[in-house]
Amino acid sequence: MTTKTIVIVAAIAALAAGVAGPLPALAQGLMSGLDMSSPRMTKAEMTRAEVSALIAKATKAKPVDLSHKSLNGLDLAGLDFAGANFTGAAVNGTSFAGANFKGAKLDQLWGLKADFSDADLAAASLFQAQLKGAIFAGADLSKTRLAADLTGANLVDANLKGADLSADMRNQSMGMMRGVLNSANLTGANLAGANLSRAAAEFANFSGANLTGADLQRAEIAGANFAGATISGADFAKADLRSVQWGGVIGSAKNLDASGKAKASQ
Repeated sequence: MTTKTIVIVAAIAALAAGVAGPLPALAQGLMSGLDMSSPRMTKAEMTRAEVSALIAKATKAKPVDLSHKSLNGLDLAGLDFAGANFTGAAVNGTSFAGANFKGAKLDQLWGLKADFSDADLAAASLFQAQLKGAIFAGADLSKTRLAADLTGANLVDANLKGADLSADMRNQSMGMMRGVLNSANLTGANLAGANLSRAAAEFANFSGANLTGADLQRAEIAGANFAGATISGADFAKADLRSVQWGGVIGSAKNLDASGKAKASQ
């Protein structure tokens, strides 16, 4: 039995039992076979009042620890989670609108359709997070480590300046960990200086976005829409640009020929 098979079997067993404890770290795209209707993924083991009480007791030296908690469907909008530990937590459908996650650790988070609109996630870590369909409209994701699955997510007007969505090439035994933005809406988003090297953003909407100086080398962005986007200094070397829409782009990108095809890096 392979390592990947063992992890999937363990995850399915944990979910079937409704275990509230930590789930094995899953590679992106390995949700098939998991019971997403289990209490672990649909219920909350705490109330907003109880979460607020933990925050009140937390200090800068010892921030709140909500790792591996099930907090699905709660309204936690506007709370201060700066520096908090959400590793392995399940927050599917939870509202964090306007909340503060600056410097927080949200690795291996399950946040399907969670609402982070206008939240501050600057310098937070979202590694191996499952955030399909999540809302980050107007959120601050600057300088975040965002090797997360954001398929179909709403990132309209989000700030991803200096964010790192690049592939982690160190350990791929569980599959490639990288930012996945397939079919995501990044209209008007700020991705200046962001690292999307080897990231996946097929059919994503980057219309009107700012990609000044962004690194998109070897990115998988077939079918993406860059209409009206600013691409000055962005690097598209060896990116998959099939059927990309370039109408009205502003500025000159690196390693992109006049026909909109990627070149090898110089």
